[in-house]
Amino acid sequence: MPDNFEKENWKELAVLAQGGDQKAYARLLNEILPFIINSLLPKVANPEWADDIAQDVLLSVHKSLNTYSADRAFRPWLNAIIHYRKTDYLRKYYSRHGHASVPVEDQISLAANVTAPEDVTEYRNVEKALQAFPEKQQKMFRMMKLEGYTAREIAEETGMTESAVKVSVFRTMEKLKETLN
Repeated sequence: MPDNFEKENWKELAVLAQGGDQKAYARLLNEILPFIINSLLPKVANPEWADDIAQDVLLSVHKSLNTYSADRAFRPWLNAIIHYRKTDYLRKYYSRHGHASVPVEDQISLAANVTAPEDVTEYRNVEKALQAFPEKQQKMFRMMKLEGYTAREIAEETGMTESAVKVSVFRTMEKLKETLN
C-alpha cells in the first residue's frame, strides 16, 4: 500500500483511544477505513466483499485495541487483522457456496489457484533464491517487497535504522537479480 494512506498519528490515536479518548477512537476508525478498503479491493473478487470485510476488521480493531502495543508500528498490526478477517470471510463464503477449500497453509497450492501460472513459477523461483540469504535478510525483503511495509516500519520491528533496512533490501534485490538472470 502506498505510504500516503497512513497518517503519522495512527499510533498516537490508538494510544489515546486505549486511554479512553472517544474522539481519538472515532478519528482512528475513520482514518483507517479507507486504508482497509483500499488494501482489500485488489485482493477480493467482489467489491462488496471489501466493505463486508472492512466492517469485520473495524470490529476486530475495536475488540483487540487493548492488545496493540505502542512500542510497535501500527500498520503491521492492522495489516495482520485485515489478513485474518479476509481469510475468515473468504473461507466462510466459499464453504457456504460449496467450493472446494484450499488450506491457507498450502501457499503453493493457493497461489496456483489464484495467480496466473506464469507468475507462480516466477514466485517459486524468487522464494527458492531467497532461501540462500540469512533469515533476517529474507524477512526484511519479504516485508518490504512482498507485504508492502515501509522501511520505517521494518526498522521499528527489527531494531535497525531505516537506512540499514533500505541497504539490506537493496542488496538482497541486486543479488536476487544476479541469481535469477
